[in-house]
Amino acid sequence: MISVMQKHFGNASSVHSFGREAKRVVNGARDRLAAALGCKPEELVFTAGGTESDNLALFGTMHAQKSRGKHIVTTAIEHHAVLHSCQQLERDGFEVTYLPVDRTGRVHAEQVAEALRPDTFLVSVMFGNNEVGTLQPIIEIGEMIRSTGRDIVFHVDAVQALGAVPIHCNELPVDLISFSSHKINGPQGVGALYIRKQRMIEPILHGGLQEKKRRAGTENMAGIVGFAKAAEIAVSGLSERREHDLKLRSALLSNLERTVGSEHFRVNGNQEFYLPHIVNISFPEMQTETMLMNLDMEGIAVASGSACTSGSLEPSHVLEAMNLPQNLLRSAIRFSFGLGNTSEEIEYTAEKVGTILTRLRKKI
Repeated sequence: MISVMQKHFGNASSVHSFGREAKRVVNGARDRLAAALGCKPEELVFTAGGTESDNLALFGTMHAQKSRGKHIVTTAIEHHAVLHSCQQLERDGFEVTYLPVDRTGRVHAEQVAEALRPDTFLVSVMFGNNEVGTLQPIIEIGEMIRSTGRDIVFHVDAVQALGAVPIHCNELPVDLISFSSHKINGPQGVGALYIRKQRMIEPILHGGLQEKKRRAGTENMAGIVGFAKAAEIAVSGLSERREHDLKLRSALLSNLERTVGSEHFRVNGNQEFYLPHIVNISFPEMQTETMLMNLDMEGIAVASGSACTSGSLEPSHVLEAMNLPQNLLRSAIRFSFGLGNTSEEIEYTAEKVGTILTRLRKKI
């Protein structure tokens, strides 16, 4: 990225030598990212991040094919980039079915099948949930949709799953997949949307002819190069990273059993199908905001839900959709692990949680 920012000043849309060199940089990064994601370079559209990728997938699909259907199927636990887009599409005249999930945050292919209508044209289900880590049965849902023989577009938000589980776009029964760079330690403000060949979308940004007329705007060249490199590292080191995250997850839970006691906390989400780097835990004796504040004072960064809405004191829409009882809903904390985290930090975190709860009991 530093090399690009220091040496390449051309606009990739320009025809002079500086522009052509910039174009080579962008296309080279696209080739490398496509190889990491298992798709063709021309099937990738660079965006400003996961939110824009989700918006482009939903608005781009429905407005491009509005004469072919007006019904969308999604789930109640999607990221707000999907949910708020669906709400806007409803205001635009489309109809949306929001599928409920079970107590572990999982939707089932049979539910999707039952929700399909003659005018359904788009199904959007996230790969792995960003708050509780539950993985959805994407392959089963995709295969079910294809088995209907109908021309229904299947979109998957894989922002949280990239780098945590294997993803080969062309091997999945999916038409559109959203990605974000910063979730795999790449730069912020850049992402991509995979669009299976022959699928048509209408751009939501208008101006130039960039990205094969699918996304106007001068390319974020340094960000794109950084994203491609981050994807190569994430994919090549996926098994090691997964092992690292599972080790930290196990250490957190075992240390909490020691410092807090298993009867004083509850792990939320599916315990069989989950992202290894996200653990959502409720501590019923203490409200979420109080635990967040106390951990922050100890230098421990955790969250009450999605980072995009963590400034809100409202209960998580994901946990609400899972129908958790109020004592678990209002005491949930999201722990997430990254490449820089160590077992010592996890042990420290568990110790501090134990100290905080002990201090609360003494006050009571």
